[in-house]
Amino acid sequence: MTNCQGDGRRIPWRAAAVLILGIIFGLPARAADYIWLEAEAAQTQSMTRHPWWYDKVKRDQLSGNDFISNWNDKLAGEATYSMQVTKDKDYVFWVRANPVATKLSYQLDASTWTLIDMKAAQDTVNIAEDGKTDLRFIAWIKVGKVKLAKGAHQVSFRMHSENNNHGMLDCFAFTDESFTPSGTKKPGQDSNPAETESDGTWAFHPPRDDFDPAALLDLRWLNEKVAGQNGFVRRSKEGSDFVLGDGQSARFWAVNDNAFDKDLARHARFLAKRGINMVRFHCNITPTGQDLLQIDQADRDRLWKGVAAMKKEGIYTIYSPYWAGASHTKASMGYLDDGGNHNWGLLFFDASLQAAYKNWLKQVLTEKNPYTGIPLAQEPALAVLEIQNEDSLLFWTAQGIKGEARKELRRQFAAFAAKKYGTLQKAQTAWQSAAPSPDQDSADDFPQGQAALYLTWELTQRRGNAGQQLRCADQMQFLTETMRHFNQMVGDFLKNDLGCKQLVNAGNWRTSDNVTMLDAERWSYTANEVMAVNRYYDGIHEGANKGWAICAGDQFTDDSVLIRPRELPLALKQAAGFPMMITESSWVPPLSHQSEGPFLVAAYQSLTGVDAYFWFATSEVDWRQPGSANGFMPSEGKWVCATPMLMGQWPAAALMYRLGYIRQGAPVVSEQRPLTDLWQRRMPIIAEDAGYDPNRDLAGRSKGSRIKEGVNPLAYLVGPVVATYGGDSTSNEVVDLANYIDTQHKKIRSVTGEIMLDYAQGWCSLDTPKAQGVTGFLKAAGVSRFTDVEIRSANEYATVLVVAMDDKPLRASGKILVQVGTTERPQGWKTKPVTVQNRAGEEVVSFGRAPWMIRRADVEITITNPVIKTARVLDVNGMAIGTIPLESSAEHKTFQFPSDALYVVLQ
Repeated sequence: MTNCQGDGRRIPWRAAAVLILGIIFGLPARAADYIWLEAEAAQTQSMTRHPWWYDKVKRDQLSGNDFISNWNDKLAGEATYSMQVTKDKDYVFWVRANPVATKLSYQLDASTWTLIDMKAAQDTVNIAEDGKTDLRFIAWIKVGKVKLAKGAHQVSFRMHSENNNHGMLDCFAFTDESFTPSGTKKPGQDSNPAETESDGTWAFHPPRDDFDPAALLDLRWLNEKVAGQNGFVRRSKEGSDFVLGDGQSARFWAVNDNAFDKDLARHARFLAKRGINMVRFHCNITPTGQDLLQIDQADRDRLWKGVAAMKKEGIYTIYSPYWAGASHTKASMGYLDDGGNHNWGLLFFDASLQAAYKNWLKQVLTEKNPYTGIPLAQEPALAVLEIQNEDSLLFWTAQGIKGEARKELRRQFAAFAAKKYGTLQKAQTAWQSAAPSPDQDSADDFPQGQAALYLTWELTQRRGNAGQQLRCADQMQFLTETMRHFNQMVGDFLKNDLGCKQLVNAGNWRTSDNVTMLDAERWSYTANEVMAVNRYYDGIHEGANKGWAICAGDQFTDDSVLIRPRELPLALKQAAGFPMMITESSWVPPLSHQSEGPFLVAAYQSLTGVDAYFWFATSEVDWRQPGSANGFMPSEGKWVCATPMLMGQWPAAALMYRLGYIRQGAPVVSEQRPLTDLWQRRMPIIAEDAGYDPNRDLAGRSKGSRIKEGVNPLAYLVGPVVATYGGDSTSNEVVDLANYIDTQHKKIRSVTGEIMLDYAQGWCSLDTPKAQGVTGFLKAAGVSRFTDVEIRSANEYATVLVVAMDDKPLRASGKILVQVGTTERPQGWKTKPVTVQNRAGEEVVSFGRAPWMIRRADVEITITNPVIKTARVLDVNGMAIGTIPLESSAEHKTFQFPSDALYVVLQ
């Protein structure tokens, strides 16, 4: 059933299903209604060509194998076109042009010239003949909606970039809303000629989602009618979980959202349909001008609009207003000069910057949101306020603080020491005159009230005499308490001065040594109500633009986390009594083993009780095709998740997580950490760092701990690991992990018995009454048998989930979602084997272009269920496009999953 045979040509299963339905039911063929013009067919033009470099492009990737371009340091290039419109109609205007550092304006008939916003570029392709990453790119840009009357019209374009007035135009089109640009494919065209099936893949061309109520897969019903309809999100009585305003337990399947400047109504509905009930708006509210007390009002407006739109679809928002790394502010605006350290760490101790920051928050949170009629401080759809993103005085960036800012930090440390010991002289005596060496800081200046600071590196070491150890411990305590006092101050300001009713999160960062210092960082967050961390799964990636892009020549490793389980982002030590969020995470491209991500997140988030996981990130209204613009230079982006093997795998995962199909386990490790152990950087009994050796530095552990040896860090995959800060280490508790971790055969069983991970063969299985499945290297694993489901796959790697959609056990369910993911790569993706940092890896020869090419599924599923009668194949919007036969024997049903689909619903 994977193919239909006709005149000898292979027809994709999905196309065959539509064809068969059309024959049976007489469905009419839909004629595409559009106007398409080739740029090279201009009626008049004044372009200056550059045949020696700029025009040297891959013409087979251009519509009509040609284009027009301009390269002239003095003159703009113009082109004019004539067209006939057959009827009055509203169209969507698209251009396929060069988006890189270009200015392209258009004029429709006698209207004024309008600049096209290139930030909206999508389906970006490097067309340079030599494959170099320079200016030679082409992309689709949605210009906007236009109303065209019947009759003759004229369209003109002007290329007027600062750099030699350069520009390229391949074609332009006027289409209806359903058009999704993909290379040279015109509306209604099935596929590009280059999209062959000879390599066992199928092209991902998602139709526009019209949110038809007939969809068989739409998770909007999981959300409230309106986010916050019963009040604010708050903590449970125990403090460790989220609950909604009516006290109902809340689990959040979430995403970082950078599309607050797009079609928000459509975007919010699209996300809700796929299981999202929370988004994170991470922005930069700092002033763009020279007035320190002003804010970026455009950013605030995006936030206001976004909260209003998400609210209508039952989606909560958390707000992240500040990241030092992207701050627009400068010391000349009225705060301490940090000697060029880019504001890292300043917010924790600079009173002038803190005052400005509070003023920014006041403007954002207390002024009326014009899109809802109430200020955000009183908005229940705004669930959490995040004080700052990715900064810490315990991270490496802190040792770069210089100038007046360092003098102020030295003064505050001196004040801390004088208060603790009575005088600075008594502190010096306690420290046995130990002090940082001249290469770390200038000498103590007690007459000026300054105490020298060790570099952060020194705090990662355990060396020196007792005096130096004590001084390092005091500095550690000072830095941590400084952050905690700041967090407390901001929390009080938000609640008491601004009247905010939201929960507050302090931060989400790491430290210079996550083994000995991370617990101190987390303790500083306990001044507020919610814990968080940013943590990704990725491999090694080396390349000139590795921070944001994947380019030809980049080298990378491509291991599944299933064989590197200690790197799972969910391997977290949680603070007892606090909800935990992972505010940024993903399986980062160029990793190919991504379909495992949603499966594992749902499984281990449920097991360990992590309350919210935010995928990073989406900037699209709906799907993202490869090659979309990213930053100032279009390329294959890294920080993306709106793709078939990530977002396309959300529905089943979100469903089973949010409905509680997977049981939370009882804590398997409960660690009590005295604060003095944090200051002295004593070894914990378990740490999150993937390189942590539980048997290292046993002498550095807490002297009173009942656990004398380190705990196997694979415990994170057995069940919850929790820490109490300020506790008594004699009360540490660890279950007998030998009952769950088989180190000889490399298998880990969850404390609930529902999850099994084999990190030798690379697979993870789930077996609960309402959700069963497996992810990983399935061909090698053989047949996967569960209580009600049996899975056979010839795919080397795949992810299969079988989930009840009606909250009933699979054996009795009347509606079941079967979801399958494999791997995806851009069309034309090519690599070659290399060695990367002594590990097997790949080098990108070409990162390719749109569309995604998805590895065909080869999966057979048997389910024990006497109720189901039909198996309907769905498109990516949840619409039924055909049926497949079910083979029945007694109470069992068996079917072959279609090779070119993501979802099947059994009823």
